[in-house]
Amino acid sequence: MQQTSTARIEDAAAESPASFPIPANVYAETVVSVRHYTDRLFSFRVTRPQSFRFRSGEFVMIGLPNAEKPVFRAYSIASPAWDEEIEFFSIKVPDGPLTSHLQKIQPGDTVLLRQKSTGTLVTDALMPAKRLFMISTGTGIAPFASLVRDPDTYEKFEEIILTHTCRDHAELAYGVELFENLAADPLIGELTQGRVTLYSTTTREITPRMGRITRLIENGRFYEDTGLAPLSPATDRVMICGSMHMLKDVKELVEKIGFEEGSLNQPADFVVERAFVG
Repeated sequence: MQQTSTARIEDAAAESPASFPIPANVYAETVVSVRHYTDRLFSFRVTRPQSFRFRSGEFVMIGLPNAEKPVFRAYSIASPAWDEEIEFFSIKVPDGPLTSHLQKIQPGDTVLLRQKSTGTLVTDALMPAKRLFMISTGTGIAPFASLVRDPDTYEKFEEIILTHTCRDHAELAYGVELFENLAADPLIGELTQGRVTLYSTTTREITPRMGRITRLIENGRFYEDTGLAPLSPATDRVMICGSMHMLKDVKELVEKIGFEEGSLNQPADFVVERAFVG
């Protein structure tokens, strides 16, 4: 999903958004709130168009009205399909053609959304099973923030295991708050009781739980920490979203165990979001 910015786009970014027309087949939505977690991570919520429909776990292309031809990027929707607003969780890239500007948005600003969502991280791409493992790094937790707040997820799986790996402890805050707020959620709170496990690790800052998730699964530490039975295609399904390195490693790990990759056309044991950038 990476695109190359041009000098024309970068120069146009400094001009007034009002001087640029809204592209066809694009929603122009208003920023409702913005929260900065660290100097690298932030989340924001925008108004939701009445006609916009998506499945929890999907992504949409978003941009800013700051150029004649706005730069669009794929962003996983972090809010569930029933939410009246749309939430995103983003990394800050200082020289990024979109994120360098997106990280400066304020409530009241305009964000552009293309009208069609898509993505592989949907429960319909998986066969029924007892447990659903959601493996994420960084802002790759966003689609899982959508799925763990969707009642449909709990109709299809008895247990949800969400793993989140970041460089530093502060970067885990989004996932921790998500987990801690589940029980109080008026729609899915009762459904989540005793059914969701969060396993957070760091790779750079020293914390009680350190290491890449693949290594922790392979050496058994993950199972020791959680008390969970080992991954098995007979009982489990897996969703993967995050850095390209992690995607490759986890995909290889589950395939060695016997998991088969699924899709909407042919549901199976695991799915990978390859459109993710961050």
